[in-house]
Amino acid sequence: MRTNIFKMVLAMFSMMFVLSANSRAESPKKDTFQTSAGALEVFHVGHASLYFVFNGKTIHVDPFGKMGDYSNMPKADLILITHEHADHLDAETIELILKENTQIIINKAGYDSLQKGRIMKNGDQTTVLDIPIKAVPAYNIVHKGDDGTAFHPKSRDNGYVMKFGDTSVYIAGDTENIPEMKDLGDIDIAFLPMNLPYTMSPEMCKKAALMVEPDVLFPYHYKMGETDTGKFAQLMKDVSGIEVRFRQ
Repeated sequence: MRTNIFKMVLAMFSMMFVLSANSRAESPKKDTFQTSAGALEVFHVGHASLYFVFNGKTIHVDPFGKMGDYSNMPKADLILITHEHADHLDAETIELILKENTQIIINKAGYDSLQKGRIMKNGDQTTVLDIPIKAVPAYNIVHKGDDGTAFHPKSRDNGYVMKFGDTSVYIAGDTENIPEMKDLGDIDIAFLPMNLPYTMSPEMCKKAALMVEPDVLFPYHYKMGETDTGKFAQLMKDVSGIEVRFRQ
């Protein structure tokens, strides 16, 4: 009897492992947008990890190895790191996708940890691979740790706005609905985080969406079963002009 129970438990764990492996092996979901300079492909790896393919170049954002099998993903021509938290700055995964000429853009605290890359602070602008990039603020106002310190203090972390031809993409990073969102300019595609207590609630995310006013909004950096995506979808039903797409 005990032997049979042991075999059943072993089989259950084996099945869980296979399901987990299959989930990691799945290709990231893709969205394609037509820009004035060619097609922009957006790949949703999971959590805050994304990558873009544009004119034969690959741009990874916050690659995190626990979200997917990066050995099966294209190597990076450019890597954007929003900040130094372990689920955004994964040194092992960064090494895995590096090429000889890969460029890295990173915040100062992230550079201090990784010891690689070009530091950009809030407000800095540059052009890489013919793609204009601006580092923008990402921080908490409300949510703080037990010691009263914001999970993401002002002026430390980055969000990024990239321009692909005539198409502007906003990657918010770990942030709340901060007033600087009103000053981003025309945004076509936005990625806004929605996970408590570190970033935004569904209500806060709606307020952020109304400030940014993208054509297409991808809520990201959330955990299925922990974030009420249905509530956010309901909140956005009365908002015209913003298409919400869930991809995680």
